[in-house]
Amino acid sequence: MATTPGTPRLLRAMNDRAALDLLLSQGPLSRTTLGNLTGLSKPTASQLLARLEAAHLVRPSGTTAGRPGPNAQLYEINGSIAYVAGLDVTPTRIRAAIADLTGKVVGHYELATPGRSAKGTVGRVVKAIEGAAGEAGMSRERLHRVAIGTPGGFDPTTGRLRYATHLPGWHAPHLLEELAAAVAVPLEVENDVNLAAIAEQQIGHAQDHDNFVLLWGEEGIGAAIVINGRLHRGATGGAGEVAFLPLPGTPLVRNVGRNNAGGFQELAGGEPVLELAREHGLKARTPEAAIAVALQTEGAGDAVLTEFAHRLAVGLAAIVAVVDPELIVLAGGVITAGGDRLRGLIQDELADLAVPRPQLLMTAISTDPVLSGALQSALSTTRDEVFDTAGPPIP
Repeated sequence: MATTPGTPRLLRAMNDRAALDLLLSQGPLSRTTLGNLTGLSKPTASQLLARLEAAHLVRPSGTTAGRPGPNAQLYEINGSIAYVAGLDVTPTRIRAAIADLTGKVVGHYELATPGRSAKGTVGRVVKAIEGAAGEAGMSRERLHRVAIGTPGGFDPTTGRLRYATHLPGWHAPHLLEELAAAVAVPLEVENDVNLAAIAEQQIGHAQDHDNFVLLWGEEGIGAAIVINGRLHRGATGGAGEVAFLPLPGTPLVRNVGRNNAGGFQELAGGEPVLELAREHGLKARTPEAAIAVALQTEGAGDAVLTEFAHRLAVGLAAIVAVVDPELIVLAGGVITAGGDRLRGLIQDELADLAVPRPQLLMTAISTDPVLSGALQSALSTTRDEVFDTAGPPIP
């Protein structure tokens, strides 16, 4: 097969992108260190940095100290060249954040939405974005991209939200077009649990895993499925809506779409966890608190944790039989409240219920995993756009 040698412009673009990725993950770096990491000579590394600095992609950031010889100039990514916004939407609030190109969060805002009507969704989204932008000291017109996480998933064939009847105001037939027009920058809307998986994939335990499942447990049960490094959304955006999965140990639920409930949800959702705790004499106002109390209570608490682990393992066994992941990440407030003790119980029970033996880990994203995932998703695309278009054109 004939091959085409790389042109100087193409090689420069490849070197520039490699250097930018290194500065993003390991920076600030000196010219010498960057040259050693990329294999470039000192003159070539100097030309590269001069080129990137002229394009406003990198900037000086101090000097090395405490080493023999003269101090060396350090360089870092210029985060202010692009900003993104991420939003996490639930039935009771919209949480927004803004990050610069390096991923540094520069603004937060939370908009309570209790008892809201189905109207005004677009205005609330814009208000949340503007609130975060205000805290960051900037206007929302400086944003390059916005990513929003919601329960359920938008059907790619109809553009309408499915699997989330508990989220009023998000089911209008032209909502995505209205949001895009109001935000006025590239917009992506993704399932919230999928975004938590993106966060895990980008900055968490799944960075070195191409096939993994993230199981989410709060009031509702959900999952995200990553196959060969890519999110699997399914034909209607409903891949991972495992709350509807029929399972042994709970009555078969029919008309699951209308009832917004299913086997796994009835077995291990928030309300069943509270009921399980009450059956064993434990008092708590929330599912997370119930698991926390169980951890501190010998006897009855042990029974609650063991049963909850069994229920989660039953659902995971069905998922593992189909997907065969190398890693399962446990996330969501109810599950993570159980800590490593609950993880170990689930691991042991799953080993008895499934032939594959995937590794189980508690999420590495301790704060706002959905919001983190929204920011990471928006940043990934924005970095590609900024890094790959700021250099010289490639013929």
